[in-house]
Amino acid sequence: MAKQKGLFKVEGTLDDVTFYKKGESYFIRNKGGVSRQRVLNDPSFARTRENGSEFANVAASGKMLRNANSVLIKKAKDGSLTRRLMHVLAKVKNADTVSVRGQRNVNDGLSTTDGKAFLKNFDFNSFTPLKAIMQAPYELDTVTGTVTITDLVPMDMLTFPNYASRVTFKVGFMNLDLLNGDYTITYSPEVTLPIDMTSSSPVVTPTGVPTGSGYSFYFLLVEFSQEINGVFYALNDETYNSLTLLEVV
Repeated sequence: MAKQKGLFKVEGTLDDVTFYKKGESYFIRNKGGVSRQRVLNDPSFARTRENGSEFANVAASGKMLRNANSVLIKKAKDGSLTRRLMHVLAKVKNADTVSVRGQRNVNDGLSTTDGKAFLKNFDFNSFTPLKAIMQAPYELDTVTGTVTITDLVPMDMLTFPNYASRVTFKVGFMNLDLLNGDYTITYSPEVTLPIDMTSSSPVVTPTGVPTGSGYSFYFLLVEFSQEINGVFYALNDETYNSLTLLEVV
């Protein structure tokens, strides 16, 4: 490693020489690292190639899931969503018991009980996990995608911002084929309730059952709003909204 002297301080790479700054000084060194060609062909990098292939599948699967459910995700997400989802999908991939190393994938991982369990109750907004903001029991009908919330008293059983006056529930029922990226998704009409002491059991039903040969995903969105003179306004601070993947079948 050599130190630069002279009037012009250079940073960057020229041929096989790299110029860089460390602290207040500038240095020169030979370009290092392993060539891409060696990583792709050298037998000693077989594990690296296998890990890279599986990582690419996890990343692609996460992107498919986010894109397919973007309508609901944009209403309840946090800055760590992509990272957290990939962490969970990596566990799903590891549950694949039929593929050889380097070819394990999320699709085959979801064919197992453990793989589905890793995604169950995944919260797209880590600030508002469903179990923390709603204490009322609910049931999911996996045939119709209907979610029934039993004996809900909003003021007692919801954690909500002080300025919210309404809570809205919406369900998404999606079929996603991770092998080719095809998906269909149906949504329920919104069910909106005042945040008061009235007890009710809202039933939130998708408009239909999505078609396809992939896995079924069931989502529940809990969204808060403010009513002013009979008009509902979405809250600017969406950190209170919750979106949860209830089940994968």
